[in-house]
Amino acid sequence: QVQLAESGGGLVQTGGSLRLSCAASGRTFSNYVMGWFRQAPGKEREFVASVNWNSGTTSYADSVKGRFTISRDNARRTVDLQMNSLKPEDTAVYSCAGKLWYKSEYQYWGQGTQVTVSS
Repeated sequence: QVQLAESGGGLVQTGGSLRLSCAASGRTFSNYVMGWFRQAPGKEREFVASVNWNSGTTSYADSVKGRFTISRDNARRTVDLQMNSLKPEDTAVYSCAGKLWYKSEYQYWGQGTQVTVSS
């Protein structure tokens, strides 16, 4: 059973920073792509960033490029999202997800953590 647990959300002012962490357990993740998604009130869930657990290759949504950094720590089995220069439009519930690298859809999801950026 794969389990993903997010932490690190909270309230921050515009221009501030937060670091989200996703603890992964239940199997080895060397063949997985891990991603962060977000969903704001009244909006659809959107992709934020992803990292290939094996190669470390990353991908970002245009809206967060240059401000957010995704990374994975093999020893701790965590996937972190460092968020800098936060804007009010970054306010959302952020969720961690995982999928086998060759799958088109993410198979495993965490519960999510709230990020609120005040103006």
